[in-house]
Amino acid sequence: MKTYTLSNGVEIPALGFGTYLATEGNGKQGILNAFEAGYRYLDTASFYGNEEEIGAAIEESGISREELFIASKVWRTEMGYEKTKQAFAASLKRLGTDYLDLYLIHWPKAGRDVRDWEKIIQDTWRAMEELYDAGKIRAIGLSNFLPHHIEALRETARVMPMIDQLELHVGYMQQEAVAYCKARGILVQAWSPLGRRALLAEPVVLDMAAKYKVTPAQLLLGFLDRENIAIIPKASTVERCLENKDIFDFALSEEDRYFLKCLPQMGWSGEHPDL
Repeated sequence: MKTYTLSNGVEIPALGFGTYLATEGNGKQGILNAFEAGYRYLDTASFYGNEEEIGAAIEESGISREELFIASKVWRTEMGYEKTKQAFAASLKRLGTDYLDLYLIHWPKAGRDVRDWEKIIQDTWRAMEELYDAGKIRAIGLSNFLPHHIEALRETARVMPMIDQLELHVGYMQQEAVAYCKARGILVQAWSPLGRRALLAEPVVLDMAAKYKVTPAQLLLGFLDRENIAIIPKASTVERCLENKDIFDFALSEEDRYFLKCLPQMGWSGEHPDL
């Protein structure tokens, strides 16, 4: 499978499995379905409340830890130097592993009205740098950080972020934030790459998918891949997992890529890191 090389040399799959809500209703089976479809990159977070189910699925699968790429995130209420280290240790225990391949700060602010958010993320990052130096994390990064958040982090950081996970999809491409990250060697990764599935029924998406003889989901994911954006879609069945993987072998014209990049806002979750 296609990979990207992070700024520290770590290889990360271009396509991962997003586990938010993936264990609701059927527990670890959703993770086992992803394994059956060939996924080896799992994206989770302490906030998702499913790290134990993921750990159980990993154990049941028999897949060696070295074959897997596991990412988790520190939640808003867990930020700060000591609390981050405690949150990280708790995530390791729930996942049943002694290291993570990637650890992210989930959101830049603990709350809308938090005044000292810059210092909080700086202290959180310092803890993550120490865990990285100790070999407990192979790569460290961010989630939902816009350029002004990253600039505050860079004031004190020894290790620069290797990845920034953003809500990115047709109709919400955040081009300024993407350009900022790419100019600084930060890999951009898309969460909600299908616009929480709202985009799958958009007429312009349906028409273009028919033109390329792919499904709407394959068109949307393939477009992000052609923009050199890593993606972590979620799916509830093996069939959907396989559909989302089959995106690397069709060509998109430059004209259609520009068209998709310039569509008006659609499918936005309504979540903004400052609001």
